[in-house]
Amino acid sequence: MKDFFTKHWLKFLGAAAGAIIGYLYYYFVGCGTGSCPLTSNPWRMTIYGAVLGLLILDVFKKEEAKNIKNE
Repeated sequence: MKDFFTKHWLKFLGAAAGAIIGYLYYYFVGCGTGSCPLTSNPWRMTIYGAVLGLLILDVFKKEEAKNIKNE
C-alpha cells in the first residue's frame, strides 16, 4: 500500500489541490441565481476541481521506458 502512495503521490496532491481550488471558486465566484450547472453546487464544483487538478498534475509524471522487442 505504501508503494502505491509513493508512486502516485503527485496525483493525490493534484486532486486535493484541485478540490480546494474548486470549492474556493464556488465560495468566492459561484453562481448567485442557482442556474449555473457547475458553480451552483459546492459538491459538483469540488469534484470538478479535483478531477481537473488530477489531470493537470498527471501531465508532469515521468514516463517509464518500456522495453519492446520486435518478434
